[in-house]
Amino acid sequence: MKDRLESSLKRFRELDDLAADGSLAKDPRRYKDLMRERAQLQAIVEAYDTWKVLDSQLRDARAMLRDETDSELRELAKEELASLESALEQLEADIQLLLIPRDPLDDKNTIMEIRAGTGGEEAALFAADLYRMYVRLADRRNWKVEVMSLSETGLGGYKEIIFSLNGEGVFGALRWESGVHRVQRVPATEGSGRIHTSAVTVAVLPEAEETEIDIKPDEIRIDVMRAGGPGGQCVNTTDSAVRITHLATGLSVHCQDEKSQIKNKAKAMRILRARLYELEEEKKNAERSEHRRTQIGTGDRSERIRTYNFPQNRVSDHRIDLTLYKLELFMLGDMDEILNGLALWAREGVIQASMQ
Repeated sequence: MKDRLESSLKRFRELDDLAADGSLAKDPRRYKDLMRERAQLQAIVEAYDTWKVLDSQLRDARAMLRDETDSELRELAKEELASLESALEQLEADIQLLLIPRDPLDDKNTIMEIRAGTGGEEAALFAADLYRMYVRLADRRNWKVEVMSLSETGLGGYKEIIFSLNGEGVFGALRWESGVHRVQRVPATEGSGRIHTSAVTVAVLPEAEETEIDIKPDEIRIDVMRAGGPGGQCVNTTDSAVRITHLATGLSVHCQDEKSQIKNKAKAMRILRARLYELEEEKKNAERSEHRRTQIGTGDRSERIRTYNFPQNRVSDHRIDLTLYKLELFMLGDMDEILNGLALWAREGVIQASMQ
């Protein structure tokens, strides 16, 4: 571990030297990448500085215990030694997490797909609530949100909504949101006051650059049609809706929200590219493929990663066994406690897998 910490410290100093070089400002993209790397290394360097202080104090306490003859001072040294050993053990565990290489996907922009599952209209209403929850989280973190495809119900719910989020660390923060989200509440459509259980599926995809997924014209079929849904200017009057089918995989994407056929096609291509990119990632990593299958599921209420219980103001994430009694705040985008817990859970899983 110490060798890796020294290597991180050396690289941190190299980045400081590069940042002081005025010529780097001429390449904004490289400057941004290097500063992102420096920010990630800074936490490791600060933890290493703390480790060196604790290690020195620990050696002093051991020497005092070995050489001291006064019984009271020896007792104090024992207490200090136990406290320092505990602190150092916890710090080393934290450092192990910090030293896990950052997944390059974590800094990618993200496309999220939310679909109503079991529960009919109530599931669609909750799908809309989840979308608003993620928008509020995006506001807190200064991410940009763009709706790419939307299928509404008559009561204002969403059968499906696909949207992108752009910003710092988006995919890393949201990747574990993939799965089935279960809601327990009295639906707006329920007159007798009974609590219903519904389910919504969420998929989180890293958005691919055009250079990462090259889609040739002969690999897809593009169909244009009249936009459906509620009436309004240009709706159902022009062939603006676009459906793109990837012939090799059968993946199909439909976009109709823009009045422009060109804009709908561009959005559909972005969604298709993200889905194809994920397929490529799954081929590279069988574990991730299995993980996604088990988390996305079929939309059935029994396959859940999180439960939102409105009568009890409770949100429970079943993977990390964490329950919070602040659902109202959670739905307003105050999700950090669970998101951070999931990130820690994922890192610890990486450590355990590396030790097997």
